[in-house]
Order: sequence, then C-alpha cells, then structure tokens
Amino acid sequence: MKIWVDADACPAAIKDILYRAANRVQIELTLVANQMLRTPPSPWISAVQVPAGFDVADRHIVQEATAGDLVVTADVPLAAQVIAKGARVLDPRGDLLDADNIDERLSLRNFLDRLRSSGVETGGPAAFSAADRQSFANRLDRLLASRQAG
Repeated sequence: MKIWVDADACPAAIKDILYRAANRVQIELTLVANQMLRTPPSPWISAVQVPAGFDVADRHIVQEATAGDLVVTADVPLAAQVIAKGARVLDPRGDLLDADNIDERLSLRNFLDRLRSSGVETGGPAAFSAADRQSFANRLDRLLASRQAG
C-alpha cells in the first residue's frame, strides 16, 4: 500500500497528520501538486510537482495509483477513477469513499455543478474544522491498522 495525496487543495493540518503517520508506520507517502511543496525530510515522504494545467495532478495520481493504494482527495471525479482501479479514497474530512458510495457522490456533485452553471447559488462546503481533522486522523489510523493486521 502506498498513499497518494492530491496536495494542491489538501489542508495543511491533514498533510501534517499524513507526515506523522507515514513515518510511524513506514509507508510511502507521495504528495502530487502543480506547485513546489516542502515536505519534512523522511525516506517515506516525497513530493511530485506536475506541470500546471487542469487536472494534471489528478491524471498523474490515476496513472500511478494501484489497487490497494490509498488516495487522499476531496475531488470526487478523481476518487471515482482511482476506486475503479481498486484504490481506496479518504477525503480530508475523514469520509471513506468506495464502490458503494461513489456513484451517489458523483451524482450529487454533478447536480450541484449543473445548478451553479445555471446561476443558482449553492454555497460551498462548511469550513474545515477540528472535528474534521480528528475524523480524518481516526479513519486513517483504522485504515493503517487494518493494513498492518492483514
């Protein structure tokens, strides 16, 4: 298992949790972004800078992720693509996306996108909170523990 992070929009608090987890359980963590990222020195942590452009980081993650990997992203279309390859997806708020719930998430995302494009104000997601950070950390710990037990 390897962890891939859609890092351009990933909250710093989530990156910090991931850095600590990668070192603690000695798992490869790769952050992918279209900007230069500073990561702590570690044999387990790396960053890949991809060229600027629409969905370039997403395409890189889809190309590189394999079955059994974990992808951290809030991007629902990216999540759907890597789930189709057998990867698991954890969003920064701690929600696990999988084959059982991704179609519903995609439908909701597409519906809201159509509303916005027709001029309807849909608002945005709630502000990222300490509860979101804790939920992410708890879910990540459970996923990593199940990996070690299995």
